[in-house]
Amino acid sequence: MMESIREIYKIGSGPSSSHTMGPKKAAEMFLERQPDAARYEVTLFGSLAATGKGHLTDFAVEQVFAERVLKINWQPHVFLPRHSNALSFTAFNDMGIELDSWTAYSVGGGAIVDDFIQEETSAIYELTTLDDILKWCESNGKHLWEYVAEVEGEEIWSEMEKVWTVMKEAVQTGLDEEGALPGALKLPRKASAYYTKAKNFSGRMERRSMIFAYALAVSEQNAAGGTIVTAPTCGASGVLPAVLYFIQKYYDASDKKILRALATAGLIGNLVKHNASISGAEVGCQGEVGTACAMASAAATQLFGGSIYQVEYSAEMGMEHHLGLTCDPIAGLVQIPCIERNAFAAARALNHNTYVLLSDGRHRITFDEVVKAMKQTGHDLPNIYKETSTGGLAVFHQNKKEEKE
Repeated sequence: MMESIREIYKIGSGPSSSHTMGPKKAAEMFLERQPDAARYEVTLFGSLAATGKGHLTDFAVEQVFAERVLKINWQPHVFLPRHSNALSFTAFNDMGIELDSWTAYSVGGGAIVDDFIQEETSAIYELTTLDDILKWCESNGKHLWEYVAEVEGEEIWSEMEKVWTVMKEAVQTGLDEEGALPGALKLPRKASAYYTKAKNFSGRMERRSMIFAYALAVSEQNAAGGTIVTAPTCGASGVLPAVLYFIQKYYDASDKKILRALATAGLIGNLVKHNASISGAEVGCQGEVGTACAMASAAATQLFGGSIYQVEYSAEMGMEHHLGLTCDPIAGLVQIPCIERNAFAAARALNHNTYVLLSDGRHRITFDEVVKAMKQTGHDLPNIYKETSTGGLAVFHQNKKEEKE
């Protein structure tokens, strides 16, 4: 069984669904079960510890425990078997005697699981591969969004409306903001300047520039701790809103059609999450930006009238062309290379749509196959390339900085 697409689209604050939203949620869960302890201790493991400072993990946890006595331990070189985003909580009484302990895992998209059960249990989809879903659609003369409505019920549209409202607000707010993003990099925002320059262009150049501006706007809002929607994660939250906002603005897509596209995109993200992973700490950035690109590619192709098979092909390319993408954020911040990756993934999604609509939808590698390949690739990636900032760009940039000093 596969969970509701509501678990893909979560409204919250950046900069990271797995490093900020997830740990905060886990802290709230533990505090609820041990509200009267005299002292608390939290240990962050693996990726959570390695890039926790840059992702504001400690700040998110401290917010929950407020004025209570809290100690945070950092164990960046210890990786627990279940998942590299692990954190443990311990509660003590005023005599220093342990009252309770709990280990949780932030598995991506803000979701929390433990060693026994998954905290969110909204498993409602019996079909868990796109191949089986396409067969259902073919047999019933339905599109993918109609399958979502069949499973989720009509109330899903009010949820998608909330999601779309927040996505639009993130684009619009991000286009107005200027100045440096928080963190050691002091990275200047680009969305506002890109948007201003794009308005001075016309035709293809304007549209090409605008898609970059829209994606940058949301990604920068996320990096600044603003309100965004995970799609499927905070770090990849700029791709889908940019594509949908672009298509509505330049091709007059109605809100109703945008909501249907969100449903299809959510289904694609759900399939990746269920059959592989959307956690950068588990499979690298291919699971975050790659999934976001697959979602946006599918949504765009549906909005431009593609068949269910063309939508599948578009989603497959969105993932295939990101296979092997590492997660190596500089200084542990969701800024470099994350923000630009969102912009280029949005542009890629539109290219995939064009490419697919020129075809008859037939191709050799299926979406289900590429998801399996992504999972295996992520498994084979060394931990230094999975959101620990101990390899790739993060290391070379730091070495260069140290050489200058």
